[in-house]
Amino acid sequence: MSTDQDHMIWHVRCRPDTTADGHHRVLDLLGDFTPVVQPLPPLAALAQLRGASRLFQAAPGRLAARFRIQALAKYGIDAHIGIADTWATAATASTHPGTSGILHLPGHRAVEQFLAPLPVRALHGIGPAQAARLEAFGLHTIGALAAMDETVVCRVLGGKAGRILRDRARGIAPRAITARRMPESTSAFHAFDRDVYDPVLVRAALPDLVTTVGQRIRGREQIARKLTLAVRFADGSTVERTRALPQPSAHTDDLKVTVLRNLDSMAFQRADPPPPRDGRRPPPRRRRPRDTDLPGPRTREPALPGTRPRPNQHPLRPPPRWPSQRLPQGELIPLSWPTA
Repeated sequence: MSTDQDHMIWHVRCRPDTTADGHHRVLDLLGDFTPVVQPLPPLAALAQLRGASRLFQAAPGRLAARFRIQALAKYGIDAHIGIADTWATAATASTHPGTSGILHLPGHRAVEQFLAPLPVRALHGIGPAQAARLEAFGLHTIGALAAMDETVVCRVLGGKAGRILRDRARGIAPRAITARRMPESTSAFHAFDRDVYDPVLVRAALPDLVTTVGQRIRGREQIARKLTLAVRFADGSTVERTRALPQPSAHTDDLKVTVLRNLDSMAFQRADPPPPRDGRRPPPRRRRPRDTDLPGPRTREPALPGTRPRPNQHPLRPPPRWPSQRLPQGELIPLSWPTA
């Protein structure tokens, strides 16, 4: 017979200074408590307590305290744990564990009382732009977001994003926890403070990203087979290039050579910057001189030799017109010219 405690979920969040090897040790220790562990690198993990409470004869809160003490005693790693019936609520709870390092939300009423007063930016999975848009419409807390009609939230944030965030604000997250190994891919990104028009600056930002990715996969004891480089432009469009390594490797130099080849294949060129927005005019561009810019009077060029005018028309005179004198009364104008 299953109880509500069998469906409780842990969200374990390590301290920011935890190394990749320490994160591996935390995952191994979680495996001693439950077989359903989902890694969330680089510093977190999810665990489903399905039958663990009955096996260890301890409530989820006491079991989490036991896990935290063992992590501190064996590896010197301090972890904060949020416990709830959904993974999204547990992830939000792990960011507010209090002095004990553990926050247990045993039921729906406890979840509602915990989430309602928090600022909307504290909701797990919400982005800064989405939070700013909700605040612009007067929704400053998670409780206000949960109480708002779904149609209104979908109009503000979009259909899918609005439904997901409103459900999380109400403590609903239907995604199940699945036991997985460490993920088979990783990524790192660099955002410039302003729009960059020089490909040299883009190239200079790549070594730090390659070093970060190399350290991460070496910490997982993995190797890379191919690399993907994605570049986002100012208009929001993205260009991607993927290249396989000559042989699988985790060395930084091998990764750097491959990612630079991806960048060279994009064939970026230096772009002209847009005009400044402070009201100043950009310097005038140089143009090629025209005939009107040449000094001196303009003269008509002579016609080419052998050029003949069209019939019945002189090149310098207008075509003939009807005579302007008044004709005598009764005289008719001929409709056809006499021929010789």
